[in-house]
Amino acid sequence: MRELLAQGGRSFSFEFFPPKDEAGEQQLWQAITELEPFGPTFVSVTYGAGGTTRDRTVAITARIARETDLLPVAHLTCVGHTTDELDAVLDELGEAGVHHVMALRGDPPDGPGSPWTSTEGGLTYANELVALVRERHGMRVGVAAFPEGHVDAVDLEQDAKVLKAKQDAGAEFAVTDMVLRASDYVGLVERADAVGADLPIIPGIMPILNLRSMERMVEFSGRDLPAETVARLQPLADDPPALRAEGIAIATEQCAQLLDAGAPGLHFYTLNRSKATREIFANLRISA
Repeated sequence: MRELLAQGGRSFSFEFFPPKDEAGEQQLWQAITELEPFGPTFVSVTYGAGGTTRDRTVAITARIARETDLLPVAHLTCVGHTTDELDAVLDELGEAGVHHVMALRGDPPDGPGSPWTSTEGGLTYANELVALVRERHGMRVGVAAFPEGHVDAVDLEQDAKVLKAKQDAGAEFAVTDMVLRASDYVGLVERADAVGADLPIIPGIMPILNLRSMERMVEFSGRDLPAETVARLQPLADDPPALRAEGIAIATEQCAQLLDAGAPGLHFYTLNRSKATREIFANLRISA
C-alpha cells in the first residue's frame, strides 16, 4: 500500500462481510466476481463482534487469496480474544496465504454505546494489536481512522494522537469510517499531520440507498447525517428508486471532492453488493 501510494498511484478498494447462509455466500461471490475486473488495490473482509465470524473470515480471505487475483485483507479485533487466541487466528491467516490485516480495537462486547471492557489475557488498544501483528507475525497492517473523531475520544486532538500511536506501532495505512462530508476527511488529515501521523489515510465511502438504515448506522458512531444531505434525500423518502439515485449522486460528488482534496484513493463499503459501487465508478469514469 505505502509503496503504491508513494509512486503516485491511487488505491481503490472494496469491503465485504462474512455472510450468514448459502444465499448470502452466493451474493458475496457474485459481488466479488463483478468487482474483480476493476483491479482493486485490496479487498477487506470484516470480523464479527467477539470473533463470531472468525472461521468464516479466515475461509473467505483464504478463498480470495487462492481463487482470485485480488489481495485480501482480513479484519481482526481485540474483542473477546486472549493474545494466544489472536496469535492462533494470525497463524491460520498466514497458513491460508493471507498476509495483510486490518487491526482494530473493535466495538464494545455488549454493542455500540456500551462501555468498553478488555478481555482478560487480551489487548485493550488497537496499537497493541498492531504491534502484535507486526512483531510476532510480520504482516502488513492497516488501521481505522475517524473523520469526526472516534465516539470514545476525549477530543479531536487525542483522536489524532491515537492514530499516531497506531502508526508508531507499525501501521502502514488507515481507512476511515464512512465519510459524511469531504470537509470532515480534510480536517482529519490536517489533525493527523499536526501530530506527525503521515501514513496514507483512505476515505471510506458508503452510498445512502436507504435513509432510515443509514441514519441508524450513523447513530451507532455518535454522529448525525449532515443537514444538507437529509434535505436532499428526505423529500424522496417515499420514492425508493429516486432516493437511491440521489444517494448515488451524493456519493459520486463526495468521491470527486475527496480525490480533488488529495485523498490517496477510495474504500467502498459494499454490503456484499456491487451495483452501487459500479455505478459510482461509472460516474467517476473509472473503468474496469
